[in-house]
Amino acid sequence: MIALLADPAVFAFAAGLLGLVVGSFLNVVIHRLPIMMERDWAAQCAEFKGETPPDFEPLSLARPRSRCPHCGHAITALENIPVISWLFLRGRCKGCAAPISVRYPLIESLTGILFALAAWHFGFTAAGLGALGLIAALIALTAIDFDTQLLPDDITLPLLWIGLALNAFNVYTDLKSAVIGAMAGYLSLWSVYWLFKLVTGKEGMGYGDFKLLAALGAWLGWQMLPLTILLSSLVGAVVGIALMAFARHGRNVPIPFGPYLAAAGAIALVWGKPLTRAYLGA
Repeated sequence: MIALLADPAVFAFAAGLLGLVVGSFLNVVIHRLPIMMERDWAAQCAEFKGETPPDFEPLSLARPRSRCPHCGHAITALENIPVISWLFLRGRCKGCAAPISVRYPLIESLTGILFALAAWHFGFTAAGLGALGLIAALIALTAIDFDTQLLPDDITLPLLWIGLALNAFNVYTDLKSAVIGAMAGYLSLWSVYWLFKLVTGKEGMGYGDFKLLAALGAWLGWQMLPLTILLSSLVGAVVGIALMAFARHGRNVPIPFGPYLAAAGAIALVWGKPLTRAYLGA
């Protein structure tokens, strides 16, 4: 099996299939993790006030089984095949015919495609396997930030430590560069946050953005941070202007920055070094 996976084409194909399955799980994470966080906050607030915690239905990433939010129809295994089941059901619940968001197959497809691209680029190596985990986390963070404008510590902090652990073995960069990258990533956006707040009296971004850039610095090293910040700012500016111009998105309506950091981090992961060399003319 390992000999087969050593072939870049075979590994890319296998990673693409794995990505479809992982994408299905990411849909669960994207939907449930913010709810679990909100319930945890409610319980902590009640405990702080000396009140009885709210009696919520048990919820985790594994239980209960996925079900239709409209009619409660339990999703069977045949109805949970990535992409195929959505197409077979024509995007509607089997129980009540309520529409199923197209985002589900899009997340599954995107994860499969990005897994295949990363596997092809890195091959069956520690860097290739690590890249799959990073991409999965970035996809989940992107969707959660779009939905809730939150970047959960449950994802960003483990991501940071995993990046440092991998680079203890020089998987993507050396450990010194990774540690400096984590510190510089956090402090750079932290400084921008406070400068913006002192000048305008408003909060321009959340602490989750600091932690995400710190995690990317831990994975890619401090050398990739300028490129990551530049790319995320450019993409964010283009999208923000487009939203204001075409979707009547008011200037005072906050736009999540995490998705642009995540996209820039994924680009830097794969093409960071050649892009940096091209920019510097090296």
